[in-house]
Parts: sequence; C-alpha cells; structure tokens
Amino acid sequence: MPQYHFSLEELRQKPLGQQSIELVERKGKGHPDSICDAVAEAVSLALCREYESAFGRILHYNADKALLVAGQTEPWPGGGKVQVPMRIVLGDRATAESQGKRIDVAGIAEASAKSWLAANLRFVQPERHLVIQNELQSGSPELTGIFEQNVIAANDTSAAVGYAPLTETEQLVLAAERWLNSADFQQRFSAAGEDVKVMGVRLDRELTLTVAVAFVDRFIPDAATYFRYKEEMRLALAEYLNRRLHDLDRVSVHLNMLDDPSRGAAGMYLTVLGTSAEGADGGEVGRGNRANGLIPFNRPISTEAAAGKNPISHVGKIYSLLTHHIAGQVVSRVPGVAEIYIWLCSQIGRSIDSPLIAAARLSLRQGVQLNDVQRGVQEIIEQELSGIHHFTKRLARGEMSVW
Repeated sequence: MPQYHFSLEELRQKPLGQQSIELVERKGKGHPDSICDAVAEAVSLALCREYESAFGRILHYNADKALLVAGQTEPWPGGGKVQVPMRIVLGDRATAESQGKRIDVAGIAEASAKSWLAANLRFVQPERHLVIQNELQSGSPELTGIFEQNVIAANDTSAAVGYAPLTETEQLVLAAERWLNSADFQQRFSAAGEDVKVMGVRLDRELTLTVAVAFVDRFIPDAATYFRYKEEMRLALAEYLNRRLHDLDRVSVHLNMLDDPSRGAAGMYLTVLGTSAEGADGGEVGRGNRANGLIPFNRPISTEAAAGKNPISHVGKIYSLLTHHIAGQVVSRVPGVAEIYIWLCSQIGRSIDSPLIAAARLSLRQGVQLNDVQRGVQEIIEQELSGIHHFTKRLARGEMSVW
C-alpha cells in the first residue's frame, strides 16, 4: 500500500455557517473567466476522447492556458451590432503524434471550443463572433515520459484543499446563478443573458446578494422596459431564494447596481450577445470559480486552475476535486463531523495515489470526541486514494464540473 503522512486535528471554532460573517461569489457561464474555464475543459475532454480512440489511452497534454480578449460591440435599445469579434487564445502543450499516428490537435481544440460556445451562449455565433488562436504546442520529453510508466506519477508538486458541507449561503449563491441561467428563467425573461455574477454577503442570519445580469439589447426597446424587466427579475429571484431558506431569516437581492436612469443607454447593462466578453471584459482560466463552483472568501482555497488540466496525471486538477469529494464523503458517512477540511499535497514523481501528506481538520458536533471519528475519517481517505484511478477516469469522462 502506498505510504504517506496522515494528520488529523480538531478545529476549535464554529463551523462557518454559524459564524457571524460570510462572503461567497459565483461567476456564471457567460462570465469571461467562466467562458475560459469552460472552453479549456471542453478542449481537455475532447483530447481525452481522441487519445482513447486513437491510442487506447490518454497521452500527455495540458490545455489550461486560455485567454479571452474582449471584442467590441455597440449595444443599443432594440438591437446593437458587433464590430470586432472576441478572441480566445488556447495554449500550453498537447501530444500530436505517437506510435506512428497523428491527431489533429488544433482542429480538435477549435471544434470543441466552438461547440461549447454554441451550446451554452445562445446569442453567440462562433463563426461570426469569435476568433480562435491556437497555441497548443508539443510537450516536453520528461513530462511526456510520465505516461509511458506503468504507475502514473504526479507531474508536479502541488497542494489542494477541499471542504464540506456547503453552508446555506454557499448553496443559495449557487442556486441563484443556476436559476438565472436556467432554461425556465430564460424562457420567462428572454432579455437575460448568460453573463451572471452573484456576490453573497451574510451578516448573522440575513443574506444580501449583489447580482449582475447582462441584458440582451434586442429585447429592450427603451429604458422604461429595461427598468421594468429588471425589477421583475429582482423580485422573482428574491422570491425563488426566500422559499428555499432553512436557517437564514431573509435574502435581499440587489440587481445591476451601476444602472443610472439619467444616463440613457449608457446607464443600462446592455449587451448584444449576453456577455461582457463581447466588448468590455477579458477573461482567463483560473480567475473565476474554484473547483466546487464557488469563490469562498472565508475558506482556504486551492490556487490551481483545474479547468483544462490533464485528468490522469495533473495533481493540481485531481487533488482539487478529490479533496472536495473526500470531504463530502466524510460528512455524509461519519456521524459527528460538523465540518471538515481536507488537504492533499503531491510530490513530483510520486505515484498520484501516494501524496506527500494527507491532512484533515474538522469541527465536531457537541459531545463527540476526536477519537470517535478518527478511524472513519482515515479509512475514507485511504479508500479514496486507493481508488484514485477510478476517480481520474470519471474526470476524463467529464462527470464532474471543474468550475
């Protein structure tokens, strides 16, 4: 059995949901940073499928360097125009040839990026509104050689942390963005674009959400219509979330706070394509949501960008998701654990199922002692690490969201 150092310690603090202040953010799928994460992961999964088909296994690649350069548009009530398309730069390394066979890395990357955009941003037409600049190059021999070994070794020395359970605030922030980007909401409010950002600030038992939603200008004939739709959206979201409260008393919603009716078209959050990436904001992989879909300011977080990384050997990706998975398993299977944080740190060259250290820090329910839960926590960590290759296969099939 692989050997690693294990550490378990009790946290002498209240779980986050019981503390007085909490801040958490979520960037929706139309946000420029989320677009980069999603496109990089789409390229990654497409390469996995092609490697499996052509070579019977996944080869060396990392496609996690994506940059979105904003285009230029002229939004206007009733419908504006796109003047300069967006540009997405795809970079890093990908094996194009092995065993005398070649695959079209550039073609795969471009097709998968355009496919994701067409499927998820309903006003973006990739052939018209996007330029893809492919900078994926061949990998280094040393890292490529990792994939020739019988035991997959970590390609980096990297640390990650995950936690469970989500607080009510975290759950509501996720629910808010997902509902705003749902088919039901967009059918009800056709003017809502996919560029959504939600910032939640909880003070004791009251949660305040500051929300940005890009409006699509073709559905807004004038300012009066915009501000009427905006208030209807705000009330609908507040009602949706307040029906889902458990321990909190109230959720208040503030929408598009930069708006100013006195400034005409310049005082409304209008877009042509439903995303600020069309003309205002650029994006980059790793600047948005963490691997569990949130930006939690009260939590320790992993700094690795999971999207686009190789799911077989890149521990920055594997451990970023596995730590959250392990934490969730502990909370659901070990009675008495109120909240847990899991850390894993790899060492380059070591087997990915044998991290340098595995550590757990947890808060216990009243009357529970550390000895009561130690064996259960350690067994789950050992089980998940021993089954890590099954876990990486799930990542390669795209069964888990990374942003």
